[in-house]
Amino acid sequence: MKRFVALYFFFIALLFALFYTSTNILSTVLNDGQTNITLHFLGLFLAPEQLKGIDIWINPQYKIVIGKACNGAIPILFLFASILAYPSKVVHKIVWMGIGYISFSVVNVIRILLVVYVTQTGEGQADFYWSHDLVGNVLLMLTGLGLFVAFIKTSSKHI
Repeated sequence: MKRFVALYFFFIALLFALFYTSTNILSTVLNDGQTNITLHFLGLFLAPEQLKGIDIWINPQYKIVIGKACNGAIPILFLFASILAYPSKVVHKIVWMGIGYISFSVVNVIRILLVVYVTQTGEGQADFYWSHDLVGNVLLMLTGLGLFVAFIKTSSKHI
C-alpha cells in the first residue's frame, strides 16, 4: 500500500507537469486538443448561437468558458496516476487508460450539458454553483472511482 501511495503521488506530479501545466508545448497541444474535442461534442447538442469559440452563452449576460480546467483533463490525469501506480500488466493499464479517457470525455460533456441546462432553466448563478461544483464534481468523482474499481477487479495483479 505504501508503494502504491508513493507511486500515485509521483505519477500525479509527473503527469501534471508533463501534460497539464503550461510549461511545455506538449501540455499546451494536448490541453488545446482536449478542449477542442470537448467543444466539438458540445456543439452537437447546443444551439448554434450558444457556442462561440470556447464560450457557452447561457443567456446574453451569462456565459461559461470551456478552458483547460473544464476540458476533462484533470480527472483523466488523476485516473491515469492511479492506474500507473497500481501493480498490473502494462497492456491492462493501457486498455484501462483508453477506457478511462473515453469515459471521462463522454461524462465531462454530459456534465457540462447538465450545468448549461440547469443554469439556463433555473436561477442563474446559484444553480450554476450546485450543478457545477456539487453535482458535476460528484459525477466526475464517482466516474473515476467506478473506473478504478473496475480496473482493479479486472486486474490479474501479476506483472
